[in-house]
Amino acid sequence: MFHRIGAAAYKADLKNTIELCNSLGNPQNSFKSLHIAGTNGKGSTSHLLAAVLQKAGYNTALYTSPHLKDFRERIRINGEMIPEKVVVDFVNEHKSSFEKIDLSFFEWCVGLAFDYFAKEKVDIAIIETGLGGRLDSTNIITPELSIITNISYDHMQLLGDTLEKIATEKAGIIKKFVPVIIGERQIEIQNVFTEHAKKLNSPLTFAEDIIQTEVITNDENGIMFNVFMDKNILYSDLKLNLQGNYQKKNITTVLCAIEQLKNSGWKISESHVRDAFSNVQELTGLMGRWQKLSDAPLVICDVGHNKAGIEFIVQQISQCKFEKLHMVIGVVNDKDVSGILELLPANASYYFCKANIPRALDAEELKNLAKAYNLNGNAYESVSKAISAAKSNSSLSDMIFIGGSTFVVAEAII
Repeated sequence: MFHRIGAAAYKADLKNTIELCNSLGNPQNSFKSLHIAGTNGKGSTSHLLAAVLQKAGYNTALYTSPHLKDFRERIRINGEMIPEKVVVDFVNEHKSSFEKIDLSFFEWCVGLAFDYFAKEKVDIAIIETGLGGRLDSTNIITPELSIITNISYDHMQLLGDTLEKIATEKAGIIKKFVPVIIGERQIEIQNVFTEHAKKLNSPLTFAEDIIQTEVITNDENGIMFNVFMDKNILYSDLKLNLQGNYQKKNITTVLCAIEQLKNSGWKISESHVRDAFSNVQELTGLMGRWQKLSDAPLVICDVGHNKAGIEFIVQQISQCKFEKLHMVIGVVNDKDVSGILELLPANASYYFCKANIPRALDAEELKNLAKAYNLNGNAYESVSKAISAAKSNSSLSDMIFIGGSTFVVAEAII
């Protein structure tokens, strides 16, 4: 499993997935789909799109990774996780034949999801890439729309050590004649997408050129926006029940995609969008995005785990009201740890921890690395012990932030 052990589990090849889907009768060809890649924001974007399409009355599937508490979170239809029996039966039926193909864990997951979605006759599936794009196991679909949220430094040992190389891998999801939306116009790499789309005759749109947002309020109940399309009001007082300043970029991407779908004949009304945005978590089961775990002290967790994600988190923390800040932090050993540590606030008490996976960096090592950035605290052998210590040392008016890794957040959410 890549998410547990890292690069050793990565297969930069679609051969297995093609053979797998051939053996299943190519289920991916029996439903419409949206394909989503990007460094940050693809999870929120996927869930928001799923919520809107659900509210519009479509039988909507959602495939994401990794999961936080239950493997079945990865595969949902209308917000409901795949039944355990379906997973067990799929494994029992295909185990012997699939072992001959030598599938990775992620390839198994893709086959299971596509087979389940086809058998349940979904109207549309929102498919999130696992890693990269060009060689990701999900990249055998021909979607209605390809969406790339943004590009920043992550998984550089596999995707490349420059933004241009990483963007090229993500651009690999662009298909011939299929419209593509780029969530964020990044000047230094925009040509990667425009040139790739041009070669494939794929209509390309930079979302922020079409959709503009204006934040009206941003509080513990969510964010309210005015939304403009080509400078004209599209939605006034649009309420999103997710927190996190970074959601502003995500809703620009999502609403641009919705307009594209409407132009292609999908029946989506303003009320569908409003209802979906007000109930994203309830409709889709989304967790770990600036999620509040308690009020006094204020306990927040977030799955942001690279430099771009941490930048948004630190900015969000600076806007919160608290007496003292406590940071429960753990990371995986193949990330740019120094790049993360240099962004974290020095005026906080730190509780360094190690998630219960092989990729996790030792807490004592993380503590020692953090000293170079004037981040001081103690190391704990588990996430739960670190959180307990933070709570013991906090007053009701303090704030505890839990993050640095998806796996730390997974252990924090009860």
